Parts: sequence; C-alpha cells; structure tokens
Amino acid sequence: MTGHPAVTSIDALAPDLLAEARSHASRRAARTLVSGTSQRATLIALSDGAELAEHDSPPAATLYVVSGTVRLHSHSEEWTLQRGHLATIPPERHGLTALGDVVVLLTVALH
Repeated sequence: MTGHPAVTSIDALAPDLLAEARSHASRRAARTLVSGTSQRATLIALSDGAELAEHDSPPAATLYVVSGTVRLHSHSEEWTLQRGHLATIPPERHGLTALGDVVVLLTVALH
C-alpha cells in the first residue's frame, strides 16, 4: 500500500472550533479538512445567532450537521436541519443561520 488516508476526528475537533467561534467577533470559525482539485470539506462552527450571508451555490455541495440546529435558506425556501441531518445545498443563492451553537461539515465539488 502507498500512503495512508488523512483521518480527522470531527467529534474531537468540533468543540475546539466552536470555542474559537465564540471568541471571534464574527461568531464563526472554519477549518478546511480536505482540499483537493475536485473537492473540499470544511468544518464550520457558528455560535448562536451567527449567519453566513446569502452567497452563490457551488456546482454541487452537501451540508452535514455535526451538532446543533441550523436554518439553511434560499430566496424561496428554508429548511431547519438538526444534528445528524445531511442536506443537498440548493443550486441557487443561499445562506445559513445558527439556531443555537452549531457545527456543520460542508463538502463542495469544485468542478
């Protein structure tokens, strides 16, 4: 075998990232866990009430809720996602609002 896969314990990293988010004025923190030519996986922590303002959608992406509850919203719809939920990011402008402290894993296709 050649090499080993990169392994990250999300459960171990999430509390530290959330503590970091609580200490920032933006009330959010992020750490890229996987970065390659075709995909990126980023762990994002948002403290209660923090938002990611509406932004354009990547070619394909999913959002997995590691802990807490978050509202994913587009211009026309909104979804409340809780721990353990996996959602496809809508192919339109969208935003995210933390309903309490939350940690999510965003996986994006780059092409």
